[in-house]
Amino acid sequence: MVFGKPAGTGKRFQTFDLLSTLIAVVRMDGAVLFANAALEDALGTSRRTLEGSPFGNCFNEPNVLRTAIDGARSNDFATLRYEALLRRGSHEMMPVQVTLAQGDKPGELIIELIPIEQQVRQDREERLLDQAQANKELIRNLAHEIKNPLGGIRGAAQLLQMEVESRDLVEYTQVIIHEADRLQTLVDRLLAPHRRPHVVGDVNIHEVCERVRSVILAEFPRDLDIERDFDPSLPEFRGDREQLIQATLNIVHNAAQALAERRAAGDARITLKTRVARQVIFNKQWYRLALELHVIDNGPGVPDAIKDRIFYPLVSGREGGTGLGLTLAQTFVQQHHGLIECDSVPGRTDFKILIPLP
Repeated sequence: MVFGKPAGTGKRFQTFDLLSTLIAVVRMDGAVLFANAALEDALGTSRRTLEGSPFGNCFNEPNVLRTAIDGARSNDFATLRYEALLRRGSHEMMPVQVTLAQGDKPGELIIELIPIEQQVRQDREERLLDQAQANKELIRNLAHEIKNPLGGIRGAAQLLQMEVESRDLVEYTQVIIHEADRLQTLVDRLLAPHRRPHVVGDVNIHEVCERVRSVILAEFPRDLDIERDFDPSLPEFRGDREQLIQATLNIVHNAAQALAERRAAGDARITLKTRVARQVIFNKQWYRLALELHVIDNGPGVPDAIKDRIFYPLVSGREGGTGLGLTLAQTFVQQHHGLIECDSVPGRTDFKILIPLP
């Protein structure tokens, strides 16, 4: 059988080259009409070689794709999804989720391949977004519910202190007032991201990093090394500088505290690393360029028991911690349409801040 493609087909599908997702357009006989740049890179095969060839040959089990295409030909479905193994080179296999959909023209199918690892990441991002929204509503409502009776408790304790004569009783009322003030401070921290206006200006992420670095080194001057690995090509962007400083500071401060044993051993290290990410998808949006700020430490890692809940409010892996630092950091970054991700194993924890760039 001779496979080929109509002249000018590539131009019609050029927009697929802007996607980081692997895309192939095939005929009903399985021949490739178009392969985007991401698919080219994933397979390690040139577009010219792929176009006109049977796309099923790119899979470990070609017959599964042929069966799916037969279903499309007989109009058994509008969209079909299944999992498969994509061949990369002679031996390497990539687990992917395959989605087949009818193209704009009769006789054409659009096949989207999403690496399973990437799909898991997207699912995790969606959970983070849903979780952050739920946290925001919970915190706001809970803080307001606590704040009103708290003021009454403190006021009543102050009045009681003025009436009692016993020194022991005065100490008790002072305990009530002190604890009420402590809870008030906690409530104020919970409400802070929702009260403070978003002050937008030009932000240089490396100035943010330097500010955070100087603050942390002032607290840990002798036993902590903070390395810089900056990409000087990163452009400035519009954002709230103070919010981004606070978000980064919360993450770096957590890392420094987690490095207690390493600091005692004299080899505690945090790396601030910046990079440009291209053609990325996060928060269900595609971005041509994005900032990646990594905060990497060589500490013990995030405990498995809280690894999936570290951005929840009041969840802390450190005794005496409030569990608000990462929650507030995530809130501040999301106000910049960004996201914080965490990848942690013993000996290496990487918090990655993603923010869209112009």
